[in-house]
Amino acid sequence: MQEAQGRVQGSREVMEPTLEEELALLDQGYRFVAGLDEAGRGCLAGPVVAAAVILPVERLARLMPTASAAGSEQDAAALMLCTKLRDSKQMTPAQRERMYTVIQQQALALGVGVAPVELIDERNILEATRWAMREALAQLQIQPQALLLDALMLPGVPLPQRSLIKGDARCLSIAAASVIAKVTRDRLMERLHEEFPVYGFDRHKGYGTEAHLAALRRYGVSPYHRRSFAPVRELVAGLFSTLPEAAEASEASLPLILESGEQEEDV
Repeated sequence: MQEAQGRVQGSREVMEPTLEEELALLDQGYRFVAGLDEAGRGCLAGPVVAAAVILPVERLARLMPTASAAGSEQDAAALMLCTKLRDSKQMTPAQRERMYTVIQQQALALGVGVAPVELIDERNILEATRWAMREALAQLQIQPQALLLDALMLPGVPLPQRSLIKGDARCLSIAAASVIAKVTRDRLMERLHEEFPVYGFDRHKGYGTEAHLAALRRYGVSPYHRRSFAPVRELVAGLFSTLPEAAEASEASLPLILESGEQEEDV
């Protein structure tokens, strides 16, 4: 089987997701295939959000060979889905918002699951992610016949499953799920920012940036921080002072964190 096609953008290759995996399952008789992905798995605050998306694979496959926007408005939107959709981490916020609308219009079914901070701290992030994915599947208006997932499996779900490394960059259905999950979670974090503006959730979306860590040391832990995650756990345990004047003194003792260009990479 061929790998997803790629193109060079700047100094790195941007992979272009395809329908190869969906079409292979279609040939085996699986008409309704759900792609699943999550957002926020590596954050220090906020929920982990999962999405499940069933695309109209047969219709999209008929449009892709022509690569022409001629025809109905629906066909033009579907073609945009085929040619412009990427892994959400490879898209700008504006591109994600636009594609979010297109996916909602074109998908046969989609569902979203939100695992709150309490569940993450109680069960661990992996199990909370799987819980959110099961919730997303339960929200689908069409029962899927097979699943495509990004480097994950769902034990206990009695459906054929295929786990793909870099699935959100290789597979169109998983890429669609990644956009739905990311936009949904970003909107949730913007709401949390209105409640707790001192942390800057609207900017870093809960990831461990320098500004976020400095706010944690200055203002302490909010109800939406993951207490099982370092350095939140260390702060709760009293290893960092929450006094404003101690922030600079604590800077040197912090562990290495993600650079700004990497802060949206989920693990």
